[in-house]
Amino acid sequence: MTSPSIRDVLLNRRMLICIFTGFASGMPLYLLISLVPAWLRSEGVGLAEIGFFALIGLPYTWKFIWSPFLDRYQLRLFSYSPGLRRSWMLSTQIGLFLGIAALGFLNPETQLWPVAWLCLGIAFLSATQDIVLDAYRRQILPDIELGLGNSIHVNAYRLAGLVPGSLSLILSDLLPWQTVFVITGAFMLIGIALTLSIQEPAKSDLHPTTLKASVIEPFREFLTRQGVKQAGFILLFILMYKLGDSLATALATPFYLDMGFTKTEIGSVAKFAALVPMIVGGMLGGILMVKIGINRALWLFGAVQIISILGFALMARIGEGLWLLALVIGFEYLGVGLGTAAFIAFIFRTTNPAFAATQLALFTAITAVPRTLASSVTGLIVEGVGWENFFYLCTLLAVPGMLLLLKVAPWNDEPKPVTNQESPESL
Repeated sequence: MTSPSIRDVLLNRRMLICIFTGFASGMPLYLLISLVPAWLRSEGVGLAEIGFFALIGLPYTWKFIWSPFLDRYQLRLFSYSPGLRRSWMLSTQIGLFLGIAALGFLNPETQLWPVAWLCLGIAFLSATQDIVLDAYRRQILPDIELGLGNSIHVNAYRLAGLVPGSLSLILSDLLPWQTVFVITGAFMLIGIALTLSIQEPAKSDLHPTTLKASVIEPFREFLTRQGVKQAGFILLFILMYKLGDSLATALATPFYLDMGFTKTEIGSVAKFAALVPMIVGGMLGGILMVKIGINRALWLFGAVQIISILGFALMARIGEGLWLLALVIGFEYLGVGLGTAAFIAFIFRTTNPAFAATQLALFTAITAVPRTLASSVTGLIVEGVGWENFFYLCTLLAVPGMLLLLKVAPWNDEPKPVTNQESPESL
């Protein structure tokens, strides 16, 4: 069977849908991490209190706890029944529009706790929307399009950050905060328009028929389909594939400062050199996966990731030169874009569409573990061994994930698509 042309894959309605799902998914998160802290600080809230607002991000980590409800229950809105996936999409998007718009009507100086609870509610709705948008993409994208579709989604996700992180900040110098948050919230209408214009995925009725089944069946199905030993390899691979890369970039900004670069140089050179290659890498990786497959992409892009980490070690040894800073950062984030494209495609391919909400929420939660680990221990490691040796250690820690590819994604083996021929049995 011949693979489709790049043009056929790029220019289909599914890729357009992925642009909109990425935008709708990214906008609320960047509001919470970019616009809300700026708003609080401008209204006189202390840095300590703003720091505690990081806890509102907990729903993104623990979303797998309520994900079974999204595989089991369909919501009805004013007697309108849009289907299992679309009902959750529409409900969360309406809630996000209203919640974001309502923020500006609170006074952070006198109503900090109501602001915190409303932000937590926005985070919960955003994380829930992420669950169902991931599940929807899993059901509409054939395996050969998983890499490109998710690359487009991730890039649109990042670009959505320009709304609260740039446009809304500019507007805040010209308009009252009430108006700014209403305008920002109105961008969720793009997601609502998407939900109203698309159809429920084919065979969307193939989902658990009881809540007990929606909790147990995703795990049972995964273990039965893969086997306990292979499932263990897959989970270990999900944990290890990005470990070295996550460690290497966890303290990137302090590393640049220690190398003698000014904050202006870091902001103008390093950040730009990171964003563009990451987007290019993600798109290039998605396109290449259409031709070479996910397994080979994991091997090739993983190798680029490992080599790119060594660029940091080179910088640690030389320690100067803006050209070297831009080159090293650009190559590293090209590796990040490529590796992430293949990694996300693998995770999506590993799930069963009927249990996509729960399985994807669990797998993506596992991927957050290396980032959490990196945030907690990298400083101690650097203080003990120095920057250059630290990056050599990161390179070594990237090797086990590559070796696990022998078990989970052999070079010449592309598994058959996961399909459900009948509904999961009730428990």
